[in-house]
Parts: sequence; structure tokens; C-alpha cells
Amino acid sequence: MSGQNRKDIKIGALVDIVLKKDQRTGKLTRGHVKRILTNSQFHPHGIKVMLEEDDQVGRVQEIIG
Repeated sequence: MSGQNRKDIKIGALVDIVLKKDQRTGKLTRGHVKRILTNSQFHPHGIKVMLEEDDQVGRVQEIIG
């Protein structure tokens, strides 16, 4: 499932995000959602979240499971 709709993303969900520094390469980082940072219901590049692991911030590319 893509991460473009805010309603699909729940706190604690396992997701793949792309970090700002990895946007050119498209390298994904996997982790659990700690906070949802995007206020709008939809974002074409993915909803921005903070992960529980090291408080990394990026845009959700895929929701796992």
C-alpha cells in the first residue's frame, strides 16, 4: 500500500520511508511510525513521518503488511 493517504498510516505501523538525503538514490529505510508530521490528508510524494528508530524523518513510500 502506498503512503500517500494519511488515513492509511497508523502510529506503530511498519513502513518503508525515503529519507531526505536518500531522495536521489531512492534508498528506503524501514521502521515503525512514531509521529505523523504531514497535516494534509494526501501528499503525492508520501506522508512525512518520524520513525521510532533514531527519530529519522522521511516520506512513506510503502506500508508493510
